[in-house]
Amino acid sequence: MSLQLSRPVDPSLHPLVTGNYRIATPAIESFYELVVSCLRYRVTGALIYGAPRIGKTRSIEYVRLLLAREYPKVTSYHARCEHKPRHAEGPFFSNLLEAVGDHDPNAGTNPAKRMRLSLRIREAAARAGSGTVLLFCDEAQRYNENEYEWLRDVHDALDRQQIKLFTFLVGQQELLAQKSALQIAGKTQIVARLMVEELAFHGIRNAEDVATCLNGYDQTAYPEGTQWSFTRFYLPQAFDAGYRLVSDAALLWNAFEAAHHKATLPGRLEIPMESFARAVEIVLKDSELRDAPGYCPDASLWAHAVRHSGYVQSRHATGRVLVHA
Repeated sequence: MSLQLSRPVDPSLHPLVTGNYRIATPAIESFYELVVSCLRYRVTGALIYGAPRIGKTRSIEYVRLLLAREYPKVTSYHARCEHKPRHAEGPFFSNLLEAVGDHDPNAGTNPAKRMRLSLRIREAAARAGSGTVLLFCDEAQRYNENEYEWLRDVHDALDRQQIKLFTFLVGQQELLAQKSALQIAGKTQIVARLMVEELAFHGIRNAEDVATCLNGYDQTAYPEGTQWSFTRFYLPQAFDAGYRLVSDAALLWNAFEAAHHKATLPGRLEIPMESFARAVEIVLKDSELRDAPGYCPDASLWAHAVRHSGYVQSRHATGRVLVHA
């Protein structure tokens, strides 16, 4: 039984158990390429938009991890735009101060907060040894025109101090409508600074996307630099005998497709990263006790994993479901 085999780390510390891992989807790879392209061509702002619950927040975390590895001198922040009944300057700057790690984000007057925000970013850039800073604004459709103006002010203030701020507005499809409204209203300064590029973010849309993601589990090692891929950690005997999750890409896609149709969900199947990852985790954990040379999960286990992945439940929760008379 594979549980008796020696593992390089305590299984309770594995990222699959702690949830502290990110697998790249094709959409996340496109997001990362957009960020790198903006850095290369000095494009200071972009919109990344998509339906709710398809993994945009997780994608920000993945992109930041990758940036930290590939561009260690670039500073990046993740600001979560809050829902506010009224759009006031104080809470806006407190939110950004919290994102940049200020110890008392609510303290001081609005002008003091503005100055402190520039100072904190300048200090971080100096520590990192580069004048390049990235700000990811999550749920950015919650911003209104005033907040975009204040964000532009932050850009200008940092610009005067030789710091280049790149802003990535991540949110729902309403972001596109906001961009159009600003263009119609002649607010070209906001659009030219914050909304130049656009990327439609999507979930996992076909068996090829599934294969790309499953390959991540087959290739990603923990601890890093060892032979212990995520798949091998849970199925060492099957893995060493040649089994790979990627070979089950069609099985997993078909299981999601069957669940999608059975629940009479509208539209084409698009799997959110959260549901996808949960299904894979269920299969790996449930297969652990069955591990043997020649073992591979059967179709019924993949179907069971999809049923418990939260996919159908989350689609019902967002209300995008056909109602039959």
